[in-house]
Amino acid sequence: MPRVAGVDIPAGKRIDVALRYIYGVGPARAMEILKKADIAPDVRANKLSEEEVSRIAAIIENDYVVEGQLRRQVAQNISRLREIRCYRGLRHIRGLPVRGQRTRTNARTRKGPRKTVAGKKGVKEMR
Repeated sequence: MPRVAGVDIPAGKRIDVALRYIYGVGPARAMEILKKADIAPDVRANKLSEEEVSRIAAIIENDYVVEGQLRRQVAQNISRLREIRCYRGLRHIRGLPVRGQRTRTNARTRKGPRKTVAGKKGVKEMR
């Protein structure tokens, strides 16, 4: 298992897919990294030489913000929004969707499991 940016990338997968196991590296960025390193994307991760792995690691380290540093940056951005009490910050505080989605239905991922409230029984008319 090659180790890049502090992450063990899976050995049996193609290198363009294996790089996506690094937080902050998606499909487009993986292809960009491989192009800079001059490595074919269809090569399996376990077939890479030490020199190729070190080239990939150097490119990621020098040109991109990934893993712990990126997680810290995202957390700081969210805490800044919370501190200035802007609308997005308030949505983060309340655990509701931040990007304008509806909350009357759906939004279960942010709101968590349903909290069932007893329904009103039909009121009989008095004559």
